[in-house]
Amino acid sequence: MASELVLNLNEANFDAEISSSTVPVIVDFWAEWCGPCRMLGPVLDQLATEKAGAVKVAKVNVDENPGLAQKFNVRSIPMLLFIKDGAVKDTVVGVQSKAALASKLDAIA
Repeated sequence: MASELVLNLNEANFDAEISSSTVPVIVDFWAEWCGPCRMLGPVLDQLATEKAGAVKVAKVNVDENPGLAQKFNVRSIPMLLFIKDGAVKDTVVGVQSKAALASKLDAIA
C-alpha cells in the first residue's frame, strides 16, 4: 500500500500537480502486474516520508494513463522521472536503491 504522502497522478491532474510544485518531483511510471514496480514501491514510500516537504513523490499507472506513458516515451517500467521547475532533469529505468534515488534528487534540488 502506498504512503499517503505519495500522489497518484493521472491525465487530468498531472500538469497541475507538476507545474505547481515548488520542490523537485520524482514520478514513478508503474503497473499493478509489474514485479519490479512492486519492489520499488516501498522505497518510494520511504523517500516520501523521509523527504516530506523537500520532495514530492508521485506515481502514474501506465495501464490507466496511456496518454502520459506515451507523452514521456515510457518503454519499460518502472521508469522514474526527476522533474524540477516543470522540466524533466533526469530519467531512470528499473529498480534503484533508496540511496541512488536520493542522490539523484539531491543533484537536481
